[in-house]
Amino acid sequence: MKRIQRLLAIVLSASVLNATALHTAHAALVPTEEAARLASVTQAESGHARLSAAFAREDVRAELLRQGVDPALAQARIAALTDAEATRLADQIDSAPAGGIIGAILLVFFVLLFTDILGLTKVFPFTRSIR
Repeated sequence: MKRIQRLLAIVLSASVLNATALHTAHAALVPTEEAARLASVTQAESGHARLSAAFAREDVRAELLRQGVDPALAQARIAALTDAEATRLADQIDSAPAGGIIGAILLVFFVLLFTDILGLTKVFPFTRSIR
């Protein structure tokens, strides 16, 4: 029993000494130009990567074929874009509304249809009020 306690004390002491050992870290100042260059390279790669990922999706490829566009040609055009163009196009795609104007028109139509059925409005002649 005494040996186990002694062995445990040695192991715990070694663990505490190792855990409290000082580890040094080195830091340096990065020039603004270098940080800006790295940020622009990261954004540019991100733009090309985001566009390639979008055009690699099967539903996008099917829609391209339906519109008469060869997906391989679209990928080649993406590769030919400059870094700024790719980033700008990827940002435009990300910020575009999903349904666009069609979704807004359908929303208004269904709201008016619902209010006609409830008898609050009389916009459509083909509805009958539940009142």
